[in-house]
Amino acid sequence: MSQMETVPGGTSKRDFLGFSPLDGNKIIELFDFSLFIKAQRKKDALQGSTPYRPIEGRTVAMIFNKPSLRTRVSFELGIHELGGYAVNLDGKSVGVNSREAVEDIAQLLSRYNDAIVARLHEHSVIEKLAEHASIPVINALTDLSHPCQILADAFTLYEKGLWKEGVKVVFVGDGNNVANSWIELAGILPIHFVLACPEDRQYFPDEKLLAEARKHARSTIEIIHDPLEAAKNADVLYTDVWTSMGQEDERAERLRVFRPYQINAELLKAASPSAVVMHCMPAHRGEEISAEVMDGPQSIIMDEAENRLHVQKALLVKLLNHDEYRKFHLTHRLENVARNLKH
Repeated sequence: MSQMETVPGGTSKRDFLGFSPLDGNKIIELFDFSLFIKAQRKKDALQGSTPYRPIEGRTVAMIFNKPSLRTRVSFELGIHELGGYAVNLDGKSVGVNSREAVEDIAQLLSRYNDAIVARLHEHSVIEKLAEHASIPVINALTDLSHPCQILADAFTLYEKGLWKEGVKVVFVGDGNNVANSWIELAGILPIHFVLACPEDRQYFPDEKLLAEARKHARSTIEIIHDPLEAAKNADVLYTDVWTSMGQEDERAERLRVFRPYQINAELLKAASPSAVVMHCMPAHRGEEISAEVMDGPQSIIMDEAENRLHVQKALLVKLLNHDEYRKFHLTHRLENVARNLKH
């Protein structure tokens, strides 16, 4: 599930910075383990059950340069539930790439901790952090991408039986870091991804990521400017805020430009009758999504928000206790073989 990095000294470690280096089968394996993790959490809540703590005693440094609710709570709680300990570091206090050099921070935290979770601005900084750290580094959001979010989104569709080859996911709004990660995933797993965005290229996704995903030719990837046309027969309508962190001075202009790109009852009618609605949150009701749709029966927004916890726990086990992760999949395969022989 994770890319392999060679670190000083010739050893190998696993990082999760994005989807590009990954294999589709490994992503599905992670989803299966996430189902186990989610079920195990309910089992752990039962009186007398032995808690599942595969990273007992491990510490994870969490650097947050940007505000956070879901990412911070899901990672911190997940680490705790798995038996580990989260060390929360305010990005401004640490002074990433200002007060201290990235390589110094990476090497120091590697001596103290077992992994690093970082929510940063520049993607180049997290790449440099991973380059110089001897422990796993997880991308908890940069201006370029948000892969943990998209893992949870795709897992939510998988869990509900909605993930299938060619599933039509229509992202309505800005070609931001969340859209970029959907595009990256489309380079790995075969889906039909459509970005409905304004014609101004400043609202397009990252050109390099788009070209790389299209080069693999695993998915149909389109950019369409008419949201109603884009939404036709969609299985998933997805949106995000129109004004991301750091774009506050553009808010008035963005509200004007993106007004036709709201997910509302009219747009939902253009999609498949069984379509679901997703949003990575935080949501600005009445802007990118109407309250009626967000709270409606086709919304699975809170499901995907909850699943951040379960998928990230699975990812942490994958990176910090790979033997346990492999043991689950070996047992899982043997159980499937036995079940097939029985039938």
